[in-house]
Amino acid sequence: MITNSIINLAKPDNEPVKNYQPGSPEKAELKRHLDAMLADEIEIPLWIGGKAVKTGKLAKCVCPHDHAHVLGHYHQAGAEQVHQAADAAAKAWPAWSSWPWERRAAVFLKAAELLSTKFRPILNGATMLGQSKTAFQAEIDSACELIDFFRFNSHFAARMMADQPDSAAGAWNTVDYRALEGFIFAVTPFNFTSIAGNLPTAPALMGNTVLWKPASSAVYSAHFIMKLLEAAGLPPGVINMIPGPGSQVGDPAMNHPSLAGIHFTGSTAVFQRMWKTVGENIQRYKAYPRIVGETGGKDFIVAHASAEPESLVANIVRGAYEFQGQKCSAASRLYVPKSLWNRIEEPLVEAIRSIPMGAPTDFRNFVTAVIDEGAFNSIKGYIDFAKKSPDATVLAGGECDRTRGYFIRPTLVRAAKPDFKLMQEEIFGPVLTAYVYPDREFEKTLEVCDRTSPYALTGAIFARDREAVHLAMEKLRHAAGNFYINDKPTGAVVNQQPFGGGRASGTNDKAGSIFNLMRWVSIRTIKETFVPAADYRYPFMAGE
Repeated sequence: MITNSIINLAKPDNEPVKNYQPGSPEKAELKRHLDAMLADEIEIPLWIGGKAVKTGKLAKCVCPHDHAHVLGHYHQAGAEQVHQAADAAAKAWPAWSSWPWERRAAVFLKAAELLSTKFRPILNGATMLGQSKTAFQAEIDSACELIDFFRFNSHFAARMMADQPDSAAGAWNTVDYRALEGFIFAVTPFNFTSIAGNLPTAPALMGNTVLWKPASSAVYSAHFIMKLLEAAGLPPGVINMIPGPGSQVGDPAMNHPSLAGIHFTGSTAVFQRMWKTVGENIQRYKAYPRIVGETGGKDFIVAHASAEPESLVANIVRGAYEFQGQKCSAASRLYVPKSLWNRIEEPLVEAIRSIPMGAPTDFRNFVTAVIDEGAFNSIKGYIDFAKKSPDATVLAGGECDRTRGYFIRPTLVRAAKPDFKLMQEEIFGPVLTAYVYPDREFEKTLEVCDRTSPYALTGAIFARDREAVHLAMEKLRHAAGNFYINDKPTGAVVNQQPFGGGRASGTNDKAGSIFNLMRWVSIRTIKETFVPAADYRYPFMAGE
């Protein structure tokens, strides 16, 4: 039955974060799921047209903190499966794109409810084991943020549909928010399960059908996202999950004439190649593809001499090292005046050295392992470079051990010059590089910070002096899409801090806001005149 009601979708609240304190029911339930997952080696198929597809080309899902432990094997897609997925998306598109927005929203609102209850320990457990997140980091990510994406995106869709143009007397103007013609290619990273869930579902909410390529190192949690969406009633073919190597999946998807858009989070280099491919193929597409991407970051903390030392140290540690620094927003470069550095160096080094590290299944740990061997080698390469350079001193950390898991101790490097390699390049690991500047050169340091990196994702200023805060806001206006005052540059919350950056950090289309959803619709303007003109002549023509 189709109703003719005007649906009022109330503005949601952000999902409360559970703390997993000792003795809490959520901690006991999560531990039960962790034990069960560790004991069950699963087989993960592709999902095409609502059906499990097995190719026989298998790859492993392992625990980064215990890389000998296999969580499961997943089937890899190739060109054949990409074309099958495109066909399934095309088959699902006519019905799904014609559904009233509230029917589509109901699917994701149900997914939010399921994730807040039954699926919460499942997806949190999968993220902890497959991506080596602590329970708290998983809770913030794979539970709360993904729930918020589902609920707030539905709310934003309702707001968008209600936004209609004015009408003059005798006419009625409306706009029709249409799905894009073709499929959206969603490419998601390993580091946030919430991003993996949002990138395919945000376009789907607006009536699009999707080919979803999750990161190879996060297929384990992606599998449970598909299980969640299936349980929520997502129709077959709306989202098709096709994991596999980039060349085997990305190339045929990008070359397909039905490509209507790209929703991407990952490296800057990959995104730039994708954009170039779209340009080279532009004549083969039915329409100009929408390109939305969030890429790298070289995120900063700038401290003024007036900053409060204790809170600065605490936020440096959290901002740089939570989830092993594997956040696009993680603090990676630090600027501190000499007078303040003399006060914080010792407590900062002591705090970093005190960080407990180990498996996420031990809830006492603050950091765990980096995602895989490639990341381990890359991060270790930067640390080794710093150890050998006359322009750097490793003050804390620097130890790397991959015997059992890919463990890298949280590392603090002091650079002798602001253009040192580790101050400029994205490392994506638990490495923070500090530059100590003369107190009198605060404004100059802001200018150096602005031009040092090609990225512009997140950044923070710590100061009690309001003039210093205002100066930083002015000088660093384009240096970060998400700017923080006396807070770490991580932890953006859906609907509170829409997330995204510019320059080499992406298209800044702000996930977690109405602005992102607007990219996934094509607007048709409709004008109806109630009493049409009966004569072509205008009044001005009546006299000479």
